[in-house]
Parts: sequence; structure tokens; C-alpha cells
Amino acid sequence: MNKIFTLLVFLLGTTIYAKGIDGVAAQDSNEVIKLNKQAYDNRLTSPDQTVSYANKALELAEKAGYDKGIGEAYRVRGIGNYYLNQASAAIHDYLLALSTFSKIKDLRSEAKVYNNIGNLYLDNNYASSLEYLNKSLEIALKLADKQLTGSLYLNIGNVYYRKKSFNQALNYYNKANDIFVAIKDSVNLIQALQNRGVIYFNLNQYDIAEKLLLAANKAAKERDLNKPVASTNLTLASLYIAQKRFNDAEKIVQEGQAYSQAVKDEKLESDYIYTTYQLEAKRKNYERALYYLQQIFRQDSTIYASNESNQINMLQVQFKQQAKQRENELTIQRQQNDRIKFWAVTVVAGLLLVVIALLVSNVKRKAATNTKLTELNGEVLRQKDNLDRVNHHLEEIIDERTKDLQIKNKKLSEYSSYLSHQIRGPIATLRGLMNLEKEKLVDEKECIVMMDKCVSDIDQKIIEMSEMLNDTSRAPV
Repeated sequence: MNKIFTLLVFLLGTTIYAKGIDGVAAQDSNEVIKLNKQAYDNRLTSPDQTVSYANKALELAEKAGYDKGIGEAYRVRGIGNYYLNQASAAIHDYLLALSTFSKIKDLRSEAKVYNNIGNLYLDNNYASSLEYLNKSLEIALKLADKQLTGSLYLNIGNVYYRKKSFNQALNYYNKANDIFVAIKDSVNLIQALQNRGVIYFNLNQYDIAEKLLLAANKAAKERDLNKPVASTNLTLASLYIAQKRFNDAEKIVQEGQAYSQAVKDEKLESDYIYTTYQLEAKRKNYERALYYLQQIFRQDSTIYASNESNQINMLQVQFKQQAKQRENELTIQRQQNDRIKFWAVTVVAGLLLVVIALLVSNVKRKAATNTKLTELNGEVLRQKDNLDRVNHHLEEIIDERTKDLQIKNKKLSEYSSYLSHQIRGPIATLRGLMNLEKEKLVDEKECIVMMDKCVSDIDQKIIEMSEMLNDTSRAPV
């Protein structure tokens, strides 16, 4: 009894512990999801915050063993590094995310990573960019993921914009815009408005371009999206310079520079220096234009070297990632084995509890069964006596029937002998008459009369035999 009590206490403790673990895991998973969302939402306002929140989410997800949260933390951190122009760090994170999502077979998240990698290649390899973006688009369409499909249309449009295929880019931007309007995705709708404005600017349709860009700029400011404001202002500045609205251009440049510094985007800051150079050149302030041109030359050299370094680093990271992936797979396998062991112990303990319950139940059933067996045994004995009496009666009936059959068989044998003796003579006579008739030794009419007499004798004998067989009062000889 003490052993059973101890086992029950152990099982109860194990169950409470398992529930406690599940509760903590669920709480941690929700916190990871929250941190990843905060990180992603800050990508256009403060990429530094994106990286910071993603690191917190990653640390918590790894402690909780939450694979989906780990993969999303890597992906979002990669997006933060992308907006900070840290290409090698971004590709490193994207590859880690892709490895994690592939392991848990999360196809939608894999498609998101392919989209991110496509964006990363946007400025240095159009073919690779389109390859990843189209791969992601194929999955998004298969899953009917409208939000991801719209984002991919935007990004594919960006590739064609950089290839100066403006009409083709506009076609993709329009499709993205329609999707974002339908699903009410205000953030991406701002991006679609901005991109369409840029296309119309390049097509020299300034009125349409200004309307779209101002709408995007206003919406971005309302949502504190610093990067879209900075990039929209850049295009507006170029538009105002083309229209010789120099004061408007100067004002929008100053505002845009402040936003680009807020998001720490060196490329945007460089683009603003180039736009300022264009403004001063158009104003014929050649001395200041030359000053900005010298800054552009120095920055372009630095950016070019940085881009070359980033491309080399991206390749190196890809090779290192393979080794890291194998190490992660081993770690994950060990974690899975630990979880399997824990649940195996829990299951075995549960089975032991079930076995104990079954044993107790069997003891009770055994006592009841023994009582029933005693009753059944008495009933069987009574049935046996009845069967013995029935068998004895059956033996008497069988003896009577056997004697009766013996009498009938003897009677049939006698009748058979009688039939053979009585009928054989007339038949032999018939055969003799037939032979005589064939030899023409007897008259035909006389032969017929005699044959008729033989047939009548046979018929009479058969009738007599039938009467003898049906006469039950007559005993056999």
C-alpha cells in the first residue's frame, strides 16, 4: 500500500511539473511573438530598435526551445541589419532563419525569408534578386497569402525600376497597391504610393508624381515611419528641382536629411548630398556644388569599397552558415531527445497508474467471478444429470428403431427374393416367345396372346408384392 501511495505522489508531482512547464512555455512563446512584432514594427522608424528587440526575442526563444520564434527573430534581425546597410550581417541572419523554418517545415515563413534575401540582392545582383523573389511569390500564391504577395509585387517592381523598365515596374506597383487597399495594409500602401510616385516622376508626369508622393509622405508622418518620409522627400526634392522650385526643394531636402539621420541610413544621407549638389548646380552656386561633389566622390569610393566587402562577406557567411547549421541541428536534436525522454517517463508513469487501477479492479472482478462460477458449476451439474437421462432415453429409442429396421431389412430381403423368383419365370417366357417369333416358329396371334398373358402375370405379381410391402401386420418369414 505504501508503494502504491508513493507511486501516486510521484505521478501527481510529475503531472504538475509538466503542466508548469507547458504554462511557462506558452507564456514565453507569447512574449517572443510580442518582441518579434515590436522589432518588425520599428524597421522603418528605428532599425537599431529592430535589432535590439529581435535579440531579446531570440534569447528568450532559445531558452524556451521555441523554434518558430527563433526563426522569426533571426529573420527580423536580418531586416533590421538590412535597413542599417549591414548586408553581411543580414544574410547571416536570413540563412539562419531559413535553416530553422526548413527544419520545422514552415513554408510561409520560408517564403518571407526568400523575399528578404531577394531585397538584399536588389542593389548588386538583379538576377539573384528576381530568382529569390519569384521563388517566394510562387509559394505566396500557392498559400493564397495576399499580404506577402503584395509585398513581393512591390519588390519585383523595385528590380524592374532599377533596370529602368518603368512601365513594367509600374504594373507590379499597381497590383501591389490594389492588394494593400483590399486588405487595408496601411504601411505597405504608403510604400506602394511612394514607388508609383517615383515611376511617374521618371516618366516626367510630375503632377501625378507629386500627388502620390505627398500622399505617401503625409501618411508616413502620421505613422512615424521615418525611412519612408526620408526616401519620399528625396524624390520630391528631385521633382522640385526639375520644376525649378528651388526653395521647396531646399526645404524638403533639409527635412529629409533629418529623417535619414534619425534612421542612420548612410546611403540615404549620401543620396541627399547628391540631391543638394544638383540643387546648387541648378541654382548656379557652383562653388557650393563643387563642395558637395567632392563629398559625393569620397563617399562613393567608401560605399563602393563597402559594397565589394559586403559581397565577399556574404559569400563567406554562406559557407560558415553551413557549419553553423549542422551544429544547430545537433543541438536541436539533443533538445528533442531530452523532451522525448521526459515525455517517455511521464507516459510510463501514467501507464503504471493505469496498471495499478486495473489490478485493483481485477481483484474485485475476480471475487465476483468466483461467486458466479460456483453458481454456474451447480447449474452445469444439474444440466449434466438432465443430459444423462436424455441420453439414456435416446439409447432406448435407438434400440427400438434398430430392431424395427432389422425387421424391415429382412422383410425387404424376402420380398426381393420372392420378386426375383416369381417375376423371373414370366420374363423368361416372354424372351422365349420373342425368340420363337423371330424364327417364325409360332403363329403371331398366338404369340401375342401368350405374351399378353405373361405381362398380366408380371403385373399381378407386382401388385401382390406391393400389398405385401404395405401390410404392416404381416411378419417376415
